[in-house]
Amino acid sequence: MSERDEGRTGAPPAGGSAEYGIAPGGWRLPAATRLGPVRIQVADLGRSLAYYGEVLGFRVLDRTEGGATLGAHGDAAPLVELKERRGAAPAPQRGRLGLYHFAILLPDRAALGRLVAHLAEVGARAGASDHLVSEALYLQDPDGLGIEVYADRPRSTWRHRDRELQMDTRPLDLPDLVRAAGGEPWTGMPAGTAVGHVHLHVGDVEEAAAFYHAGLGLDRVVWSYPGALFLSAGGYHHHLGLNTWAGPGATPPGEGDARLLEWTLVVPSGEDAAGAARGIEEAGFPVRREGGGWVATDPWGTTLRIEVAS
Repeated sequence: MSERDEGRTGAPPAGGSAEYGIAPGGWRLPAATRLGPVRIQVADLGRSLAYYGEVLGFRVLDRTEGGATLGAHGDAAPLVELKERRGAAPAPQRGRLGLYHFAILLPDRAALGRLVAHLAEVGARAGASDHLVSEALYLQDPDGLGIEVYADRPRSTWRHRDRELQMDTRPLDLPDLVRAAGGEPWTGMPAGTAVGHVHLHVGDVEEAAAFYHAGLGLDRVVWSYPGALFLSAGGYHHHLGLNTWAGPGATPPGEGDARLLEWTLVVPSGEDAAGAARGIEEAGFPVRREGGGWVATDPWGTTLRIEVAS
């Protein structure tokens, strides 16, 4: 039996999870799939470090000339990698493909409440939404790149209908979140913080699904949002969001723009990484081996790195 056949035989049936979701017809990513660090290009490293440290509460894990790696306090795992390109053009409010936002998942609701209070104290502006499955804050870094910071609700409270997980965008109860903090101050991104998902502007949802669903092997989980599709592994609400909200004339970022350079998907084994790479290739998209993993670029120039968990 081939490596690919083993992956198909061991995968759950094509209906998706036991309760919701639609699995791809071929290769399917395992439930233990998670996200690794995101790498972004910024115009001024010092300015970005001040924002990511003082406003969001990341700590610097490593700093080199023209770059820095950020993580949570008490954890060694890299979450955000900053690469400086002096004078990089800021991200426009609309009309550009690529990053919509990357999302930082906090370990609990109390941590999100502490961040809400902290943002008010430092005068940082943020949007806020209740998505039923999660509660989220939305910010922009100094280069206009979108960031979500959120906490999940327990999976036992998630609801589904006709195999689709139910998500929405409702007003967030900020006072209740602050109460959940119990009066404790924000002391930075806590241990257990992770990259929860990435959300991308694409030119066409179904073409994006050909790459990320049929090729990479993520399940369709939410598909009723106008112009959007949410995909995941293991029944999560989404590891990847895709939308066409940038508009029909949207173009990819250029080399000299502040932008997402790549995002990372981490799978349990080399066999899982190879299966995902073959799935992308069989869907008609190029993929290459690089280091211990694989690298592919979607039809709009967004680069995905597939790595094996250490």
